[in-house]
Amino acid sequence: MLFKNVSARFEIENSNSIDVILEHNGYEMVKKLQEFTPEQIIQEVEKSGLRGKGGGGALAGAKWRLLEKAKGKKYIVINADESEPGTFKDRSIIEKDPHLLIEGIILTAYALNSNDAFIYIRGEYQEQAKILQKAIDEAYEKGFLGDETIHKYNIHLTLHRGAGAYICGEKSALLESLEGKRGHPRLKPHTPSPEYFFNNPTLVNNVETIATIPSIIKNGSSFYKNLGVEPSCGSMLFGVSGHVNKPGIYECEFGVSMLDYINTLGGGVKGESIKAVITGGVSTGVIPFEIVKDIKLTYEDLRKAGSSLGTGGMIVMNESTCMVKALKNILSFYHDESCGQCTPCREGTFWVDATLDKFLDGSATLEDIEILKSNSKIMNGKTVCVFAPSVSTVIDSFLKYFQDEFIAKIKVDV
Repeated sequence: MLFKNVSARFEIENSNSIDVILEHNGYEMVKKLQEFTPEQIIQEVEKSGLRGKGGGGALAGAKWRLLEKAKGKKYIVINADESEPGTFKDRSIIEKDPHLLIEGIILTAYALNSNDAFIYIRGEYQEQAKILQKAIDEAYEKGFLGDETIHKYNIHLTLHRGAGAYICGEKSALLESLEGKRGHPRLKPHTPSPEYFFNNPTLVNNVETIATIPSIIKNGSSFYKNLGVEPSCGSMLFGVSGHVNKPGIYECEFGVSMLDYINTLGGGVKGESIKAVITGGVSTGVIPFEIVKDIKLTYEDLRKAGSSLGTGGMIVMNESTCMVKALKNILSFYHDESCGQCTPCREGTFWVDATLDKFLDGSATLEDIEILKSNSKIMNGKTVCVFAPSVSTVIDSFLKYFQDEFIAKIKVDV
């Protein structure tokens, strides 16, 4: 069930060079841009069933319609702030085929009547930023970007580097940062609406989502929709890391068995057996092998299992993993990365991180398990963004399936 489309050009030597990519039908749909109306492109995206691949899984076409119906100057912003631990698929696209992303941006901008686009890239992606800037410069030189383009639609693209804040992967915090302000998430509207950049309607999409657009327009919406299993249509670049023999990025259709993916593409577990898997980046929580063996890689299957597909970044843990240390590692990350805007998150991440120290130094009591659960409840649903609820998801999943390991480290009074 392996499907190569987005990643097919990754294996070409020097695939991040525009001259090489042009020899392999790069920018093919951009060259034919005037053969399509903006409405035709939007309809193809809608009919394809394409879902956002940055973690939320919302229908891309519905999100595009919100911007298409908005009035005023419009912007396209690409979220390349890939900071979720366990996730590195967007990095692969940027390194191996940045021109596929640029082609997708041009098609998206044309469809939504936007002449200005930005790529917000993670601050730590220094080499990737250089690769991407070189690709942007090449696209300008060849006439795919700029005022006088070969496809008769002017579009300007700017690369903006973040400063390394995890919270700027959240789209509204990203826009705040892009506007030159502190990267704090915004309050969410009560009704569906586009995002706003300097008070102008804006589309924010993930790198992989936009990189999928050229193949949908080239091959037709039915081609993409017939991949995977409805309503999880299409394919995704799934990552696998941790205790596996072949860590990496492998593209496959939705609906593949998680266990088959790990054993076939990931080369199997490194060790005797799989103990647990973090399913789609650390914020999706953990599930034990008893659940992993029956799970398919779809949004719906993971939701039924009490987890999430997230960004598709699986972290495999074998029988040697101490789940207390694993949770400590994750909570230390969250404590460090909380933006501090909301008290339950700012204080909650501190307390749960400090509480885990007690389990590791032998001073924890049964009350500390209740403190973890209580803090988890306080953080969930009481903050501006989903950062704190994600921390709750992680804590709850570890205690649900592996609480015995925490109890085993509790101090016993004699």
